[in-house]
Amino acid sequence: MKCYWMFYVKEMSKALRFGDIVKGYFSTTPIINEPAVKVPITKFNIDVDSPIFSVIIDPCSQIGEKTISLTPLIQIRSSFYDNPYLAEDLTRVNRKMEPQQAIPPHAWKIMSQEERERRLAVGHQYAFSNLFIYDKHDLLPPYTVHRRHGKIQTNYYMINFRNINKLCCDKINTPTDAPLECKVLELSVETRQELRDKITSHYGYIPLEDRILED
Repeated sequence: MKCYWMFYVKEMSKALRFGDIVKGYFSTTPIINEPAVKVPITKFNIDVDSPIFSVIIDPCSQIGEKTISLTPLIQIRSSFYDNPYLAEDLTRVNRKMEPQQAIPPHAWKIMSQEERERRLAVGHQYAFSNLFIYDKHDLLPPYTVHRRHGKIQTNYYMINFRNINKLCCDKINTPTDAPLECKVLELSVETRQELRDKITSHYGYIPLEDRILED
């Protein structure tokens, strides 16, 4: 079912907020061969990326003190377009769905009966727990998605909760005392809640072996 609220607000607030798309920041990832358990690390690499856009992951009240948590806004997976349910509206990735909606029809058809029953028993849930899709917008540049059956031009983007980094910036003191010129788009209240719900579910997931079974 399509959600008909606006994905982004028409007039942005004069503050940095959770879920905002921003520009002008860097992403860094330290790379090591192994943990420094036995000997100090003397050799390592740092991968520095300058994405066109990033997304603020800090809760609104936690933005400030010269630090901010960001994740790059990246291109979507071409495989999403193999699933007609998602291809119709890629923001469906952001919401819980039935097991048969999460994969292409042909994949569900050839799946073993045992596996289908297992998935149906789990029921309505997030299918791509670490991903959140950002809807199309004129301020987001289009790009080409290459598929076996041709090319698609799109300006859907996504973030990956597993790719979050901390950045220090002297000008970020509070959500309102910050370089607001970096702000590109702001989520609507409803969309921000969707993002909050999904990231909470991702980090709050309890593995089966850690669950307390009730009598």
